[in-house]
Amino acid sequence: MIYPANFEIKTGFDQVRDLVKEHCLFAPGRQKVDEMRFITGYEPLKTLLEQTAEFKEISLFEENFPVDNYHDLTPGLKKARVEGTYLETEEVWDLRRSLETIKAIMRFFKNTPAEKYAKLKKLAGDVKYYSYVDERIDAILSKHGKIRDNASPELRHIRGEIGQKQASAGKRLQSMLKKAIDEGYVDKDTAISIRNGRQVIPVPASNKRKIAGIVHDESATGRTAYVEPAELVELNNEIRELEIAEIREIVKILIAFTAAIRPYIDDLLASYDFLGTIDFIRAKALFALRINAGMPALVNSAGFRWKQAVHPLLYLHHRKENKEVVPLDIYLDEKSRILLISGPNAGGKSVCLKTVGLVQYMLQCGLLVPMVESSETGIFSDILIDIGDEQSIENDLSTYSSHLLNMKNFLRNASPLSLILIDEFGTGTEPQIGGAIAEAILESLNNKQTYGVITTHYSNLKHFASGAPGIANGAMMFDTGKMKPLFKLEIGKPGSSFAIDIARQIGLPEEILKNAAEKAGEDHINFDRHLREIIRDKRYWEEKRDRIRTSEKRLTAMLDQYEEELSQTRKMRKEILENARLEAERMLSNTNREIEKTIRVIRESQADKEQTKESRKDLDSFKASLLAKETPADVKLEAKLGEIQKNARKFRNEKPEPLPAAVPAENLPLQSGDRVRILSLNTAGEILEINGDNVLVTYGESMITSVKRNNLEKIPFNTLTTLPGPGRAARFDWSISQRKLNFKSEIDIRGKRGEEAVEIVRNFIDDATVVGVSELRILHGKGNGILKSLVREYLNALDVVRSCKDEHVERGGSGITVVILDF
Repeated sequence: MIYPANFEIKTGFDQVRDLVKEHCLFAPGRQKVDEMRFITGYEPLKTLLEQTAEFKEISLFEENFPVDNYHDLTPGLKKARVEGTYLETEEVWDLRRSLETIKAIMRFFKNTPAEKYAKLKKLAGDVKYYSYVDERIDAILSKHGKIRDNASPELRHIRGEIGQKQASAGKRLQSMLKKAIDEGYVDKDTAISIRNGRQVIPVPASNKRKIAGIVHDESATGRTAYVEPAELVELNNEIRELEIAEIREIVKILIAFTAAIRPYIDDLLASYDFLGTIDFIRAKALFALRINAGMPALVNSAGFRWKQAVHPLLYLHHRKENKEVVPLDIYLDEKSRILLISGPNAGGKSVCLKTVGLVQYMLQCGLLVPMVESSETGIFSDILIDIGDEQSIENDLSTYSSHLLNMKNFLRNASPLSLILIDEFGTGTEPQIGGAIAEAILESLNNKQTYGVITTHYSNLKHFASGAPGIANGAMMFDTGKMKPLFKLEIGKPGSSFAIDIARQIGLPEEILKNAAEKAGEDHINFDRHLREIIRDKRYWEEKRDRIRTSEKRLTAMLDQYEEELSQTRKMRKEILENARLEAERMLSNTNREIEKTIRVIRESQADKEQTKESRKDLDSFKASLLAKETPADVKLEAKLGEIQKNARKFRNEKPEPLPAAVPAENLPLQSGDRVRILSLNTAGEILEINGDNVLVTYGESMITSVKRNNLEKIPFNTLTTLPGPGRAARFDWSISQRKLNFKSEIDIRGKRGEEAVEIVRNFIDDATVVGVSELRILHGKGNGILKSLVREYLNALDVVRSCKDEHVERGGSGITVVILDF
């Protein structure tokens, strides 16, 4: 049941019909739009929606679907059922082209994969196509839609006679025209004309009696007469008789053709019904694309859960003005069957109500609806609305009486499968009594287990809804700071009317407002104020939550970047160590040669003391030269690894794990590749080779030494980069000193893009942390405040930042952010 009778006008569905019709190609499609009706069956409705969804896909992704030559032959075919009637030439031509369109549509579905467009293919499966009809049409019509000369022997003969006589008449008329020009009766540039189907000579009115013949017409000015020469009258009469005979023969041909296809008329009518259905479904699909509609999940029960639903007419209106429509998230289920919406005037309550009514009605008429396709929507057997003013002078109905009449019908017809929509529930009479009656009606509807959306300003209804099972409060959100509605529905709590605030913004005198507040009572004012505070606080925490989520996403992205850098650095370290190993092997070979040379010199000098001392000095010099070959590459690499690991721990809120205690090497088995500490040098290294009690160790940057096993302690792998080696601490301290000298405590990021600016600030904070500068200045300018907001959000997310604030107004004010770091 749909109530009231003018439901479609009240909800705007009549406009939706007209918009769908705009996409139809011919009359049967538009007729099917007019025949759209409310459907309550699950399977029929699902089929209609799936057909439209499939055609929406065709419209988006297929380019060769036939959309030409949609001609309505239904009236002509119905007429042709009667014996002796016939189709006109134009109708036969339209029949030929439209049958070709039907054939092309069937061919389209046949050539698509089996799994695509299943519902539409099933629709096309019942269409019968007869090539005999095409053959009969081709036998009598040319490719230009004219009756062929050879459509019958008699027609060929008649047209042959007409051609000969017209040629003869033309020659004779040309001769007469030339004679008239020579005699000066007509102008030299005069040409033969046609009047009433007969060839005539244009003659000045003053000379029309000089040429014997019949005057068939005159020009608008009366200066020219169109004369058929008497010599041609008889010949033209014969041509006219032949033309009449041609028409009679064409009628005979068309009668014969119509009689030949008469047994197929019922199937042809079914084919045109199919073509009209295809046009109807296509129009629905194009309208769905126009309003950005989709097919939600359809469930065979009452209720719905809509995500980002919009009013289609409002969407089209706003799109013309480049305005956005605030989408509606709303649900009705078994626990919350009735939604009682409150909030300020012009806050969107009525739009929300009409959106529910129109969208649900559209859906149950087989139209796709504008909402996210992950939404769920059920099926109602009734939709009953009370929207707008129904007062009637003729029926002696006031506004409130009309509302009560509607309520009577609602109570009589409501069921668990009904959807009730009531706007401004209870208004139109004395508030206390009106509110009481409204509460009683609401309780009765709730007892009937019906579904509904109701808007109101009455506090007693809000209180009742908060404690009644099956009823939920809802509020249209309002920005108390800007004093403007947000047009966003929030389910779970009642809304405030903001009457005092709106009146204050409009400019009503303050003493009036104070007097009104006193008259309303402290309890009512406090209730309204508490509602506003709840709304304000909720909006604040929602915005805070969104900012935290944004910051977390940025931090996660930065952490991923750090880990990628760490992975690349580890890979680089492996390559450097491999190169160091190869270099060590080369240096070891040189060392062995130098040792052998030293031994040879000692032997050749027969162990002379001075010579031995000189050889030992040369060997020490060679060792020193090897140590001097150390480069800062490993120091930079280890520093980078340390920095990346530190940042990763900071973003994960992790504390560095304490290093495990070192274990003396003699207590553990050693092997090549183990990390060890050289006790005598207090540095870390890696074992290259073990020869009994002597161990060959590489440490620092490409330095190799042979130490005793008891001079080593085995350590974990990650300790390698934390122990300073000989000469390393000095170089590292020098690097920090250089950075301190070059570091500036102020940067300028004006003109930078958002991501680029955040990257610069991040590096700036890292450098400041390394060099130990705790007060920084970031110059970002004022502008629209976007760059400042991005920078502040990033800084507030860092643990190392104690505070960030605007610079003093005399030193730049809000165009500069002062950052204090916490070391």
